[in-house]
Formats: sequence, structure tokens, C-alpha cells
Amino acid sequence: MFSIVVVSHSEKLAEGVAEVAKMMARDVTIVAAGGMEDGSLGTSYEKIAAAIDKAYTDDGVALFMDMGSAVMTAEMVLESMSDRRLKLIDAPLVEGVVLAAVEASSGTALEDLAGKMQQARDMHKIGI
Repeated sequence: MFSIVVVSHSEKLAEGVAEVAKMMARDVTIVAAGGMEDGSLGTSYEKIAAAIDKAYTDDGVALFMDMGSAVMTAEMVLESMSDRRLKLIDAPLVEGVVLAAVEASSGTALEDLAGKMQQARDMHKIGI
């Protein structure tokens, strides 16, 4: 089963998203990598790398990012870990992480996850 790393500019946001997703799939490892080491807003190469190390399994790690420099920093970390099974996932942060956790728990392979993320993009919260 693949694991999940939540990358955000905010430590609280990353932890909150991980908390919500764990309600849906308790058996999936979900690690938050939000904010800077001093708790301020931003993205930290070191926090992302440490989160990957903590979450890593042979089935790989899916990384979800909130925006902008979180994506760029995650890309830099992945370049330095090219020997590992890691995948950046383009999806809404909350919906994507929750859906990914359910998919991981159901046995979906990391390589198949990106294709399933259309559901997260199309999720409506109110009737249209």
C-alpha cells in the first residue's frame, strides 16, 4: 500500500488534511509536511524529505501539494530521490488526499492513482 505526504505552506493545514484523511483510512500512512521548521508559513525541503523518509514503503509515496512553491519544493526533493517510487499528484488538496487514502486502503497502485484523481476534481459540494 502506498503512503501519502501532504505538502502545504501551513503546518496546521497539512496536519488537518492528514487528520481528515486518516478518519477515512486509518491503515494508510499519511504524513504532514507543512510550513517551515520554525512554524512560520512556507515550504521546507527538509520537512518534505523527512516526511518522505517517514512514510516511504516499497509501494511508494504519493505527494499532494497546496500550491506554488510547495509544488516546486516537492519537485526538487523528488529529483534528489530519483531511486524511489514517488509521484506528485495534481488534485484538490483535501478531496485528493481523502480519495487517495481510500484508494490506497483499497489496494490501488501508486501508478494508477493519478487517473483516479479526476473524481476529486469533479466532486461537487452543493447541487448545481
